[in-house]
Amino acid sequence: MPPMDRRPAVRPPARPPRSDATEERIPRTGIRADALQAFAARLDKNARHWGKWARRRGRGAWRVYDRDLPEFAGQPVDLKLVALAKHLKGKLITNDYNLNKVARLHDVEVVNLNDVANALKPTFLPGEQITVRVVKPGEEPGQGIGYLDDGTMVVVEGGGRHIEGELDVTVTRILQTVAGRMIFAEMAGSS
Repeated sequence: MPPMDRRPAVRPPARPPRSDATEERIPRTGIRADALQAFAARLDKNARHWGKWARRRGRGAWRVYDRDLPEFAGQPVDLKLVALAKHLKGKLITNDYNLNKVARLHDVEVVNLNDVANALKPTFLPGEQITVRVVKPGEEPGQGIGYLDDGTMVVVEGGGRHIEGELDVTVTRILQTVAGRMIFAEMAGSS
């Protein structure tokens, strides 16, 4: 039996992402709270992979600011990040709602990752056909539940008897909730 491949599961993309937020070097701060240590360890691991990828291509993807300046002493992490972004005349990239609000109050530009993710989700209109794999029964009798690649739940009327099957369905309505978007559909040709 051949030896198992020990390469990391997370690999950088073939080329760097391009947007207003990534046109220049991305500073990564060393300012961390105790509650963020586990996340920071994962970020460091991924940063090493990005760093190797960038060095092979002659690009500097990260600039590390790993110092706690005296003026940051005793300040919450959010204010430290906002102060650093303001000092560097940079943008904050976050999915933290409160950090977003604090940064805007201090006139620091913010790229909200939730907004980016929502902008990248495909849009559907009633009457459009999509293919979905039904994975479980719905709350109402006869309903089936499936999910799109982006995690959007699709409730299929009449899909309950097609669990674990792929169905062509017609979108009937879209409901935006606090938890995300839900699509209601019926099996194609059943109207």
